[in-house]
Amino acid sequence: MTLPTRTTVEELDPALAEMAAASFQLTGSDTRLTPRERTLINLVADVCEQILGLPFELHVRAALDSGLDADDLRELLRFISYDSGYPAALAALERLDEVERRHGLPGPTGLGHQVNAEGTGSPLPAAMRAEVRSLDPGFADYMDLQSRMRAGMSRISVRERAFVTMTVDVLYQTLEESFRAHVGRALGTGATPDEVRAAVRATATSGMTRTWRALIVLDGLLADLEHGQQEQTARNA
Repeated sequence: MTLPTRTTVEELDPALAEMAAASFQLTGSDTRLTPRERTLINLVADVCEQILGLPFELHVRAALDSGLDADDLRELLRFISYDSGYPAALAALERLDEVERRHGLPGPTGLGHQVNAEGTGSPLPAAMRAEVRSLDPGFADYMDLQSRMRAGMSRISVRERAFVTMTVDVLYQTLEESFRAHVGRALGTGATPDEVRAAVRATATSGMTRTWRALIVLDGLLADLEHGQQEQTARNA
């Protein structure tokens, strides 16, 4: 495998290479996330920012080292396309194919999940669907379509999906309705509040100030959820 390494960065600027290595070493030392989860978060940040040069290649290398393959990476791009935007996901897909071809990496099998584009309904929570439909029926139809087309995905776990959609929220600073929903999805998979914080904190290498803001919002969300659980416990007592 001839994908770039830290040496490639050192040849460009030794000081920046040292700074980057120290930063990624610190974020990578958090055992609340798996190496695979951290890699997925970094790749999604690249897609959102359209940083598809050397950093993307380094993250593709990390993905392969953590056990992800070409099919996994394509499912990741398909999954986040509705949040990152289809143009951003398509540009990343084109670049991924180029990286694989240039470095002689194993490509995809060509198999994907079954896309349910013609059906009706959605796996989204009924309350969320009703709220969006009351806002704009046409947009509700679009949201239903997006969620329905992804229902058959299985290569990226539900916990990983929650973390990567939270990453899109942090990078795009969509820290209201969608962030709340994605944090709730992460907690619903059994992720602890500290693990959810770790997933947000892992975005810091892609822009510290956005992570700072997201952590402030997350702290409020978790406090609200804890307060709601305490009220529910009191009512049930």
